[in-house]
Amino acid sequence: MRYTQLRSFHNVALAGGFNAAAETFNISQPTLTAQIGSLEQEFGVELFIKRGRRRELSDTGRQLLAITTRLFAEEAEALAFLSETRELRTGRLSISAVGPFHVTEMLAAFNQAYPGIELAVKLGNSTEVLDDLASYRSDVAVLAYIDQDDRLLTVPYRRHPVAIFVRRDHRFAGRESVGLPELEGEPMIVREQGSTTRRAFEEALARTGTRPRTVMEIGSREAIREAVIRGLGISYVSDAEFVPDEELRLIPIAGAEVYTYAHVVVLRQREASRVIAAFLTVVRRMREAFEAEPPDS
Repeated sequence: MRYTQLRSFHNVALAGGFNAAAETFNISQPTLTAQIGSLEQEFGVELFIKRGRRRELSDTGRQLLAITTRLFAEEAEALAFLSETRELRTGRLSISAVGPFHVTEMLAAFNQAYPGIELAVKLGNSTEVLDDLASYRSDVAVLAYIDQDDRLLTVPYRRHPVAIFVRRDHRFAGRESVGLPELEGEPMIVREQGSTTRRAFEEALARTGTRPRTVMEIGSREAIREAVIRGLGISYVSDAEFVPDEELRLIPIAGAEVYTYAHVVVLRQREASRVIAAFLTVVRRMREAFEAEPPDS
């Protein structure tokens, strides 16, 4: 009730009188008089002073008007903020991802569609990314692999073939493709445990019974590249993440389907959030555009 009383006081003070406030704000004069009278009575104050037929603000009334001016200005600001957020003209979206490649193109597309939304990105391994999502430290996760979980909504995004890469003087360097059985006993530099690329590659090796010779395990793509350049072995990578280098050759795998995937994941209970829903819409449109491209584009 006090909010309504303060609003009535504020309107009368701004309008310069009860009659003017009643006409301006379409409120009956008796209602305004009753609400302000209740406010004065409850707190034992006098907000208006009678001067003939006029009412003027008392000292207390002038001080209260300064407060209600700030109060209702902040209320208007809050409503404007909520309105802009509803229309996605402002706000913030936090994303956790296992790598920069796919999330960067998603962010570029989303920023073009909603330039007023602030974007924050954090990179980590799969466990860290899912922990951020579950604990609300991020709104969206971008992962290569995701186990079935009824709490999560998963949107497939893209898939890319895995290929091997070798130093330019390796015996495979001039080949158009290499079959997995040819890697038997080959010195291999592998990704860290938990890498989805490693998982996909080793599952494909297991299907053919092929056993390369692991010589090194490295958790950094850049460090693996350097190790291959130095002749310590060969390795594998999603072709989308391979960075061309005159010292290296990327060679497709023949006779086997080995892919890495990118998925966008959100908590099901949050998919109705306007900013999250908008991000998912952008991602789905991007996926449709990719699928519509000619195979050789």
